[in-house]
Amino acid sequence: MAPPRTFPTMSAAESAAFVGGVALPTWAKGIIIRRKAATALAERLDVDARAVRQMQRLRATYGEGPLLVRNPIRPQAILLRSEDVRRVLDGAPESFTPASSEKRAALSHFEPHNALITRGPERAPRRAFHDAALESNCPVHHLAGHWTGIVEAETDAILARAGSLGEIGWTTVFEGWFRIVRRVVLGSGAADDRELTDMIARLRGRANWAFAVPINRRLRAAFHERLASHLARAEPGSLAAVVARMPGAAAAEPTQQMAQWFFAFDPAGMATVRALALLLAHPQALARARGEAESDAPRSDLPFLRAALVEALRLYPTTPMVLRQTTRETEWTEGTLPAGTGILIFAPFFHRDDERLPNAHRFAPEAWLNRDPAHAPPFLPFSAGPAACPARHLVPMLASMVLARLLASGRRLVLCDPERLDPARPLPGTLDPFTLRFALPAGA
Repeated sequence: MAPPRTFPTMSAAESAAFVGGVALPTWAKGIIIRRKAATALAERLDVDARAVRQMQRLRATYGEGPLLVRNPIRPQAILLRSEDVRRVLDGAPESFTPASSEKRAALSHFEPHNALITRGPERAPRRAFHDAALESNCPVHHLAGHWTGIVEAETDAILARAGSLGEIGWTTVFEGWFRIVRRVVLGSGAADDRELTDMIARLRGRANWAFAVPINRRLRAAFHERLASHLARAEPGSLAAVVARMPGAAAAEPTQQMAQWFFAFDPAGMATVRALALLLAHPQALARARGEAESDAPRSDLPFLRAALVEALRLYPTTPMVLRQTTRETEWTEGTLPAGTGILIFAPFFHRDDERLPNAHRFAPEAWLNRDPAHAPPFLPFSAGPAACPARHLVPMLASMVLARLLASGRRLVLCDPERLDPARPLPGTLDPFTLRFALPAGA
């Protein structure tokens, strides 16, 4: 009889080093909402590049199969091989559920009945709600024409602010971005409702601590009541109006699902700011982007600017830790993983693995032209498989519209501190969006 196969397991020292060098810095930056001070420190210390090198050393030591981390609570495996990433993501939710214990603990702070953390038969209708409202399989949402005017008006307001200040930074862009988000999701009647997005930001701040802090049930209920009041208006031209026309939408608990949209649009704003910085730092890409922005193409059909957004997500993934959990025993070449094993996919490792990717640290948006980011594992800008992000087309569409307006405004934004993204050198592993600034030179 053949001896039982044993999964490779890190030593206690290496497990501690993995926690200290990969898991802890990622948690410190904020899993559910970014912590600004920690993100700034992470860029100064280049923690993501260090983490990628640590993952490469683990692969060199243990091989490419899944690797167990010594964990006194439950089995935890990290993936080191692209084929395994593809298998795990394609196996959702039957074998590898996205509703991991950690994710359920975190997201329950503001969306306990969301599809992402639902197990069992209720998951399918909740997921179908997202796919239908966001038109997840369509590159261009049917409301894109209506949203063009919203994007142009709000982006022009951002540029007007730049004209009065001489430069703009995260706060100005973020405020304009979320005015767009509120109008797209709920209609113009919600444009000024900053309290709604402030409420979910406070809930997400608690969610960063997952199990460690109690749920603020009063604030969570108030957020959902406020969101429901906007949803009830079903303002024409908004996603709320789409939801109002969807058969059986009420059974999916719409505010529980839509809370995730507001969560996801926050990192989408970060990716938009990073994409703008990357374009401004790369003259050839900038010329191509401006040409597209100034063309007569529909504002919803901007393939190069969409590709720039996706490339920004490859270089600086806004979901660095992709979590899955086994629902049953799963067989691998290395052995058997028991049900309940946590699976961790560290996206920066697969996105910036310069031992395997010749252009790992270069801005190359052209690589994403005519390529669906949800069908490209191990690149994970929007995850992949049955649990791929349902906004994988909607977010790049809206972001590209914003970028086009910023770049084709007739004014010339320039990146302050351009040495942070010097195209003559490998791009840094971490880029803090909160400290990026864009100047509008006099007369530009």
